[in-house]
Formats: sequence, C-alpha cells, structure tokens
Amino acid sequence: MWSRGESSTGLRAAEPAELAIRKETFMHIGLSSRRVVRCSLALALFTAAAHGGTWTKVTNNAPSAVNLMLLLSDGTVMCAKNNGSTIGNGWVRLTPNAAGSYIGGTWTTLASMADTRLYYSAQVLKDGRVFVAGGEYGTGTAKSEVYNPLTNTWTAAPVPTTLMDPSLNSPVTGSAQCFYDSNSEILPNGNVIVTPVCPKTSRQSLIYNPTTNTWAQGPNIFRGSYQDEASWVKLPDDTILTIDPFGTFSERYNPVSNTWINDGIVPVSLYDSIVFELGGAVLLPNGKAFFLGSTGHTAIYTPTGTTSPGTWIAGPDIPSGKGTPDAPCAMMVNGKVLCAVSPIPTAANNFPSPTTFYEFDYTSNSFTSVNAPVGASDNRATYTTAMLTLPDGNVLYSHMGTDVYVYQPGGTPLAAGKPVIQSITSNGDGSYHLTGTGLNGLSEGASYGDDLQMNSNYPLVRCLHSNGNTYYGRTFNWSSTSVMTGNKVLSTEFTFPSMPAGSFQLVVVGNGFASDPAAPGSVASNPGNKVGCPGGSVSFSVTGAGTPSLSYQWRRGATNLTNNGHYSGVNSPVLSISGLTAADAGSNYNCVVSNAVGSSASNNASLSYCAADFTCDLQVDDSDFVAFANAYNLFFCTDPGMAAGCPADLNSDGIVDDSDFVLFADAYSQFLCS
Repeated sequence: MWSRGESSTGLRAAEPAELAIRKETFMHIGLSSRRVVRCSLALALFTAAAHGGTWTKVTNNAPSAVNLMLLLSDGTVMCAKNNGSTIGNGWVRLTPNAAGSYIGGTWTTLASMADTRLYYSAQVLKDGRVFVAGGEYGTGTAKSEVYNPLTNTWTAAPVPTTLMDPSLNSPVTGSAQCFYDSNSEILPNGNVIVTPVCPKTSRQSLIYNPTTNTWAQGPNIFRGSYQDEASWVKLPDDTILTIDPFGTFSERYNPVSNTWINDGIVPVSLYDSIVFELGGAVLLPNGKAFFLGSTGHTAIYTPTGTTSPGTWIAGPDIPSGKGTPDAPCAMMVNGKVLCAVSPIPTAANNFPSPTTFYEFDYTSNSFTSVNAPVGASDNRATYTTAMLTLPDGNVLYSHMGTDVYVYQPGGTPLAAGKPVIQSITSNGDGSYHLTGTGLNGLSEGASYGDDLQMNSNYPLVRCLHSNGNTYYGRTFNWSSTSVMTGNKVLSTEFTFPSMPAGSFQLVVVGNGFASDPAAPGSVASNPGNKVGCPGGSVSFSVTGAGTPSLSYQWRRGATNLTNNGHYSGVNSPVLSISGLTAADAGSNYNCVVSNAVGSSASNNASLSYCAADFTCDLQVDDSDFVAFANAYNLFFCTDPGMAAGCPADLNSDGIVDDSDFVLFADAYSQFLCS
C-alpha cells in the first residue's frame, strides 16, 4: 500500500524510506504521506439496499475499532484492532448468537500479537491456526507469528537473516528488508507463499512451512522487482494469477513446478498513475477471474487450465467515474460480487471519499448500485474498509470503526456451490473425518489485495439442534484449500461443538454454501423372523441407511450382544447365532443403526425354537422320530451315546421318557416348524 495523503481529519503515520525506482513503464518519484481517516458516524441499525441485498448493523459494537477480519474454523470471526491512527497488535472475536446470527453476536478479547501491524499478510492455515507476516506499519514489518485458537496464544515464526535481514537495506526499495504489505497465499501442501515488498533480493518470494515453523527461499517472480499493490486470485488448477505492478503484464505461480510463469497481457490499465493502487479480484462462478481497477476499468481473465497463457478481455467500467484504490470486494453465494468503490484518485486527492457500493453480475456483465450500510454512501475512503464472506452466506463489513455491518445478498445460492457430504467416520479420539465434494466453495471469498487477505475457502461444520440453536464445530487438517473442485473428494477433520442432548442436523459449509444435512443412521429394511432347531444356527439381517459410515449394534431388548462364539457379527448388518438352545427363543432381537449424527433401532424380530426338529429341516417328520426313538431307548441324558445337549429331553428333566414322547408327538402331529 502506497502512502496516503494527510487530511485535516487524519494523522500522519510513520513511513519507511523507499527509493524512487522504475517499475515497468512507471516512475515513482517520492511518496506522499498516508491519509488516516477517523470518522465517528451515527449509524442506524438497519438500512435496506436500493437494489439487491440489505444491510444490518451488528447489534453490539466491537470493543474497539476493527479492520482485517478472518473466519476461524469454529465459525467465529477474528478481527484486528486498528483504527488507522493507532497501530495495534490486539484482536477481538465475534461469536454468532444461539441462532447462528452474526448480527446478534457477541465480542470477546483475544490474545495480542507480539508485534504491532497494519496492512500485512494473513492466512488461516489448514490446521486452523492463523499466520501473519509483516506490516506496512508497526514493529512487525520483518517478522511473522502464528496464532493458535485452541490455546489463545501467539508463537513467533522467525525469518532467518539469510532470507531477510532488516538490519540491511533492500536492493529493490532502498529501505530495510521486510515483508511490508506483502501478498500471500496458501499452497496445496499447506505451506504459505509470500512475496516481500522490500526483499533481500530482487524478485524474491519466500515460503513458510507451518508444520516445521520454518522459512525457505521460494521461486523468483517472473518479472519486475516485487509484487506490490497487486491482487492475487487462486484459479481452479491451483495456480495463482496476478497482474504485475504497475502495468498490464500478468503472470501465475504454478505450485506443481514451483515456478512463476508468464501469462497474457491485460487490455486495459487497472493500476492508477497517481498512487499505483488496485482493487480486489475474485474468481467468478464461470471459472473466470475478475479484477477491479483503481482507474475505474475492470478486466476478466479466462484460464486455459494448463501452463499456457489465458486470455484477457476488458470488463465493464465501474459506473459514475468510480474506481477501487485499495478497496475490498466479496464473492457472494448468489454469484454476484459486492464491490466497495470511490472516486478515482487524483493528484490532489489520492484516496478520495466517499465509499459507495455496487453489485457486479457476471451473467449480464454489468454493475448495479446498492446502498451503503447507512444511506447512499459511507463517508470514508475505501482503503479503510474490509469485507469477509461469512458461513451463513452473508458478507461482514468493517471500516476501521467499532460499528460493523452484515450485508445479506438477495436471490438464492448457486446450486453449483452446494457441498455434498459423502461420509463421516470416527477417528477414535473424539474427532471425526468428513469427506465430500465442493467443501471449499467456488472462490476464495472476499478480496482486497496486498494489504489485507481474508480468504475463507475451507470447510466448516454447523449443527442445527432440535432446541432451535445453531452450533459450529471446529474443523482442522483440511485436505485442500483449492477452489471450484467439482467432483473431487475433499476431506476435513472436525470435532463436535458442546451441545445438549437431543437430535440435530449437521451440514458442511464452504464459503457460505451449505450442504444438505447429513442423514442420521436409520433402518431401511428390518430383520425378519427366524425359526431355529436344537444345535442349529440362524442369521438376522438389517439394511442400514444414512450418511456413511454406519455402525451396527445387535441387541436382545435393550441389552447389547457381544461376539462370544455363540453370537457373531453383533456390530455388522448380519447377526449370526449358532448352537441354538431353547434359551435363544424370543421376540426381542433388534439392531441399532447409527452414525455421527444420529441413530435408529429396527423393529423387533422373533426367533422360534423348534425343539423336536432334531434333523434341522424345519419340519418334524419320520427322521426326527427315529432320532427321538434312539434317545428314548438310551433314557439317561448322561448316557455316552446320547446326542450332545440331549435335545430329545424336551422337558429338560435329565431323562428322555414318556413325558418327552407326549411333547414330541404333539410336534410330530403339527409337522411344520413354522
């Protein structure tokens, strides 16, 4: 971010020295001071947009002015405390209320960073921690650290002086080597690539490894000296697209080859010639990238999906002579882009106000004006504003004030963005493994550029309880932060939130798009009744339904059965019982089918015991009479020649006598066991 001119309503902030250097076709001849705006506006609680969506103020003000907002993997929002004049190191958290509403959310204070920062690299890591590096202002310009939400602590991520030495000047800028307001992006392997603005060597990039907490040299950018004021867009093939400062060339980072590669030429200039700024950039639902320019021009990029250059065309100009000199935008679930804009910079007013808003519709290639949070505009420069795509499909908006707003887009979410849950399995340690498609949404969410990164392309888990409350679990170790992943199966680990007993519906959310609820374990077909014979075996079967993986527990009544030689398959769809005796007869065999989100018990099935069917052919006939007669002649059950278990002792008195014959004769007369 280049310096912003001083105004009567702002304070001048400290500037690092920079050399005036040639950047492609532009020459910077000195820097103006930063304009810091501090406004106190009496804002209403609710304002309807003239077109499109509606704005609603978050009911409770933040404890202090906030700027950058990051979505944590438990559904809460981590907000940096910065009012633009006091460079801070503090953070606060916005937690949605019981209904899952951020509008009614509450604020709490989080641990502070070790260093103060304003305008810096930030990424939510694949394990759910938060990475920050650099700062255009503050004490952390050449430092990085990582926040752990589970312990509410920050840990330093030291940069070796072999990669960045703040005691030495950068050969590119002439000021101390540092990250400054560097761009960053999560790579497929979970590492973070960062391009310092004041690098140790020209064209330098650095790569941070969160697993080892170490830094390494990255590949040189394709052209120029650094990536300053640029906006990056992650494409569906995981390459990262940027328009090189401060002209019309473009390039991409290819994570497969770990190289920056040349790409096409942009047909219009997006960097302004006053302060050389750019706006945000997003991936559209049609797979094209949309860049907003400080000049008021826009550009649209169509990727090839290969290492060959894509194609650029000019997009529609922002209406009414507006531009985006450091301005946020957000991809919404209805497929439109919410854009903050202002008048185009001039030599007399580098960062003009007010901020106004448009929705860009890629299907009509047009802009539509929408209201500001209050009234027609927000009386401040766009660089003070920030956006974040929320998991409920809305957009959170801050402007370096304590008042924060939610924009609810009109229309319905795009069907193409809907995630699908395929399976949920227990990890055995209290956490679960969820697989599915479309878990990250269609884009990275909101965008600003080099000064703020607030990507939210990762899965969250949300539970709607039968008590009417909404609870977010905590996801971690996402398999991917790729975008527009189609039918590719992705995964995440998660833990359930603390919830009261009762039923609930679980959905996975990717950048505001929610899946259908995971189907609880249920019974698709019940076990049938069975008939068994002495010493024989039977099997009961059940068909389970619901989101995998399914668990089974066979029971007699409410008592769980265990595998013991007599019973087998008690935790499978098929229960087998062998060595049948009269004690196995009953009408209370059932199975509970369950998964991570619910369970259901089958109907009871009965086991009839046909005691006189000694030959186990489900009928009492002459062959059984012969078997009974042999036992009758032996008389005592203890006789060595007696069949095991003495099945002919039908009244269980230890002998086979006339009373047993009466019972056998009755069964013989009925013939069929059923």
